[in-house]
Amino acid sequence: MADTTGRSKASVEIDRLLALHPKGFDLSLERIERLLGALGRPQDRLPPVIHIAGTNGKGSAAAFSRALLEASGRSVHVHTSPHLVDWHERYRIGKAGGAGRFVDDDELAETVREVASANAGAAITVFELLTAVTFVLFSRHPADAAIVEVGLGGRFDATNVIQHPAVSLVMPVALDHEAWLGDRVELIAAEKAGIVKRGRPVVIGRQEYEAARDVLVATAERLGCRLSVYGQDFHAIEEHGRMVVQTADGLYDLPLPALPGRHQIANAAAALQAVAAAGFAVSQDEAEAAMLNVSWPARMQRLSQGALVGLAPTGSEIWLDGGHNPHAGVAVAETLAARGDADPRPLLLIAGMLDTKDNRGWFRAFEGLAKRVYTVPVPSSDAGVTPALLAAAAHEAGLPAEPIVGVAEALSLLGATWDDATPAPRILIGGSLYLAGDVLRANGTPPE
Repeated sequence: MADTTGRSKASVEIDRLLALHPKGFDLSLERIERLLGALGRPQDRLPPVIHIAGTNGKGSAAAFSRALLEASGRSVHVHTSPHLVDWHERYRIGKAGGAGRFVDDDELAETVREVASANAGAAITVFELLTAVTFVLFSRHPADAAIVEVGLGGRFDATNVIQHPAVSLVMPVALDHEAWLGDRVELIAAEKAGIVKRGRPVVIGRQEYEAARDVLVATAERLGCRLSVYGQDFHAIEEHGRMVVQTADGLYDLPLPALPGRHQIANAAAALQAVAAAGFAVSQDEAEAAMLNVSWPARMQRLSQGALVGLAPTGSEIWLDGGHNPHAGVAVAETLAARGDADPRPLLLIAGMLDTKDNRGWFRAFEGLAKRVYTVPVPSSDAGVTPALLAAAAHEAGLPAEPIVGVAEALSLLGATWDDATPAPRILIGGSLYLAGDVLRANGTPPE
């Protein structure tokens, strides 16, 4: 599984690609189309595809869709990005009659070598190469469905070579990646709408911005798609501690999802509608099992054990979330505020963020809620904001902040200085998926 340095075989192969090709994005479909042609167009030999775009909620929608399909006994491949701890997380291979598994290291390493060989040294990005790996892997393993999450945008994302999706699902659109996608939500929505294909079903999840919703609806209508829109054709509410979802196919009375947060109710409804639009029937009992069993690492994930958890004050409630834009910050803040109503504790943030994000906007979501922020570096990214600059951004957003050298040191400081007469804190570690991956690695609790 690993070389002499402890790295997996696949990591060694991908490191070679990173040394040869750009790591970033270069939005175009020409390179990926050329490469996939050399590989025999594996994207045309996939099981029915649920293709998911959006600014926020893509990962949750993928997790709900997978849970729904697996609860009904179906096998499902899942492609998501980025990974948190290991490259293998991007490729979950469906398994008949049970939960899928991350791709085997030997198979991933060999497929990476195969794709790199087919590229023959031509100009291409690593994301495009790894997307080609997705299609090769998924085309070789029989499954009932495949869930494919867009990497960036939609129109020119490398996954958008899928010509006949079973359904295109567009989750909430908000400002993010403005340098690539535009500085207005309607421009970003137009990029996300690029995954909509003529005559194929489309599901539009809950949209905060009417301008984004209008662009998505207009695109689907122009292309003659069978369209389902949240709030119009399906919706969900919380009622008496349960979730009631009304879809075109009927009414579901379900337990609240295992993923915390009110925003997950709308995400679950969008996935339920998308699975149905893709042609997969799900019973009440199957949907109930899916809501209880769904999991999605680093999205309001409760950390209850591990090396880092042991450093915090005894009895601390520790949460990990990789949301990194203001829209995601609001969703997390609302979730933590609701927990505070039921179980009052001081809320502390340990935050690390990239310089490509709206850091002040993310912090503003916690104004009046968080008592203090400890800002830390993001070890796995060279685009991380320094703790001192991030602390300044938090101050500008109205939050007391202190730079510190790392997550472990922040937790250790709290563990050593916390007043036992004060209720143990509620701690959110967040601001970046890269930081979330670093935390899961250091805590010894990687995704499974």
